[in-house]
Amino acid sequence: MGISIFQTIIFAIIQGISELFPISSVGHGVLTPYVFHWNLSPTFLKEHFLPYVVMLHLGTALALLVFFRKEWIRLIASIFDGTKKESRRLLLLVIVGTIPAGLIGLIFEKKFNQLFSNVTSAAIFLILNGVLLFYGERMQSRGRKEIGQLKFRQAFIVGLFQSLALIPGLSRSGASMTAGFWVGLKHEASARFAMLLATPIIAGASILELPKLAKSGAPGLLEKSLLGGLLAGVFAYISVWLLMRWFKKNEINAMRPFAYYCWLVGILVIVSKVI
Repeated sequence: MGISIFQTIIFAIIQGISELFPISSVGHGVLTPYVFHWNLSPTFLKEHFLPYVVMLHLGTALALLVFFRKEWIRLIASIFDGTKKESRRLLLLVIVGTIPAGLIGLIFEKKFNQLFSNVTSAAIFLILNGVLLFYGERMQSRGRKEIGQLKFRQAFIVGLFQSLALIPGLSRSGASMTAGFWVGLKHEASARFAMLLATPIIAGASILELPKLAKSGAPGLLEKSLLGGLLAGVFAYISVWLLMRWFKKNEINAMRPFAYYCWLVGILVIVSKVI
């Protein structure tokens, strides 16, 4: 069977929360049908699931644009105002950081699609995501930089890590923030840069997938995807608000609760598959 409105609502809530929290929204998208015992057709999972999930991401991108609207207004204004050198440099850092995930996504999209129906793979990578968060944060102790102090090659490295999110179970925000720690960013600065990098990638992917949904031929799929995107946007806005407050108040071990969560969910799924 395809996806119902009720299932779309569940997906949207999970998407909105898990996309910005460093716990892999795509991984949760793969695990959700398994956990709730939804009998989704193999055709939907292989052909329509990725465009469907990406459209939910569109709501996330809009939430990020609204939350960081003042920042994006300054970045865009710097294109036309040569005196805004700091904002223009930040814009260039975002562009450089966006390039790796954009290229890798376009080149390897079909190969990554094959992982979107593999529950065991998603659970394993979710556990690995927890490892990345737990041990990666130890590098944060040297983090003293603000975003504007990054070098362009460091922004590229953070963007390269963002591309790990193409694998279900690995988190976009988690990988980006961890890489941010490694290049010396503070907690809050690393989280903010991760969110700025995510916005154009998520929005771009959504725009590319929209024609696929329109031509899918699946009854009501586009409408359900748009509804899901709207709901996901609401929960994403709440999530990014909570996340930024969390990282502002917690400069030590802020990633550990998310690492524990990833380990718990991944292990429970694998155990359930074995049993």
